[in-house]
Amino acid sequence: MNNRFLKCTGLLCVAALAITSFKTYDGWQSKLVTVNPDGSLIYHPDEQGNTLPDFSRVGYHEGDKPIPDVPVAKTIEAPKDGDASQLIQDAINEVSKLTPNADGYRGAVLLKKGIYKVPDSLRINTSGVVLRGEGMSKGGTVILASGTGQRTLLHITGAGAAREINGTRVKITDDFVPVGAKSFNVQSADGYKVGDRIILYRPSPENWIHDLKMDQILAKKDTKQWKAGEYDMHYERTITKIEGNKIYIDNSVVMQMDAHYGGGAIYKYTFNGRIKEVGVENIAFESDYQRDDDENHGWIAIDLRNIENGWVRNVSSKYFGYACVSVDGGARNITVTDCKCTDAKSQITGGRRYSFNVTGQLNLIMNCHAEDGRHDNVTGARVCGPNVFYNNTAKHTHADAGPHHRWATGTLYDNIVTDGEINVQDRGNMGSGHGWSGVTQVLWNCTVSKAAVQKPWVSGQNYCIGLHGGKDAGHFKDRDDGYWEGQNKKGLEPASLYVAQFKARHLTQ
Repeated sequence: MNNRFLKCTGLLCVAALAITSFKTYDGWQSKLVTVNPDGSLIYHPDEQGNTLPDFSRVGYHEGDKPIPDVPVAKTIEAPKDGDASQLIQDAINEVSKLTPNADGYRGAVLLKKGIYKVPDSLRINTSGVVLRGEGMSKGGTVILASGTGQRTLLHITGAGAAREINGTRVKITDDFVPVGAKSFNVQSADGYKVGDRIILYRPSPENWIHDLKMDQILAKKDTKQWKAGEYDMHYERTITKIEGNKIYIDNSVVMQMDAHYGGGAIYKYTFNGRIKEVGVENIAFESDYQRDDDENHGWIAIDLRNIENGWVRNVSSKYFGYACVSVDGGARNITVTDCKCTDAKSQITGGRRYSFNVTGQLNLIMNCHAEDGRHDNVTGARVCGPNVFYNNTAKHTHADAGPHHRWATGTLYDNIVTDGEINVQDRGNMGSGHGWSGVTQVLWNCTVSKAAVQKPWVSGQNYCIGLHGGKDAGHFKDRDDGYWEGQNKKGLEPASLYVAQFKARHLTQ
């Protein structure tokens, strides 16, 4: 076994045990990727040059640094009764004023065992602060969204947004950049250097919207046709090498860039308000409620926005209406691991029960479980990948997992086991006009009741490899299938694409 692999990941040690050797195979391999005897990978392109992208650099510090055990800076005891909001918030504010250490950690607020009633919301807005309990099981630490009011219980939020640095934008000169690529040519690399953080920009011109047929969605009340400029994609990347005017980047291209559809560009950016090194761990979040379809109560247990390198681990949520964890805009390199979302209380209809929801990029949702949800492993609109859902389970589902609406790009659903569906399709006028839900969506070794995986009209492919379960025709039965391989065929190697890619990346480091 590769000792460096185990040392680097922390969280992935158990997963690595399943692939201690690549020298012999009893199963089968996909036509799209070959595993060499040493564990390295060879990707086989399609006729356009597209390959499966590299999903290995997601999560906290790209998985190369274990989630830390930050020293306790403040300890509080659960009050016997009454509102604990100010008690917890004051402790968070106190730790937020401490000087961070060399690793960027200010300290952890430890909530001792007991029940903490919070009738409003809690907020972490400073880097280096961790909120920790003494366990998410019975007899541990419980934060209760008490009383009424639809709200998020814990906001972990930075400020601002990614801002383009004027004068740095340069066009990509290649006529076509395929999915999976990590290099391309630009008009001029002058002013750029290795280590620069850039935005890889992919526009959404009118002819692309039209050819994707998203300006032709069959209209009903509140249906929104897609419009040019509203689906521009902004991927955060880092330059790893420059050769003349050729730029190399750390993470794969996850959506084709075609000169016919506006090509692409890069530019430098700032994100001054983003916070980092924040986490939540070992806490049970619960909500008061009046009845099973009550919606005037806690809605989201934990919401993360404008954060880099954060985590949620060993957390449970009960009785919320929307999510246990929602990884929203501006959140990147977040790991959510070993969490549970159960016993949702809400109407069972649209806009509810998105157990583990991702809108940010470069995030990892791992070893999590959901029950009685609707969209349990799900992405939203205009999502920039890569993102990974790995080794998650769901029971008693009321809707499907997968990209929910309006063009998520570059998501891996790896070893997801659900009694519901995973669908990647044209959703047409469902909702307010969802349209194509995504591209470069990869289902790998998943177990479902059934799945629909379709190919968009233009701009790429979706993949279903080693699925255990039925095949569904989808919302529109005349859409082309995506790439299907090995349905109900046992023994897919590697068993996990994410783990194999992670291990392969570390072979030469």
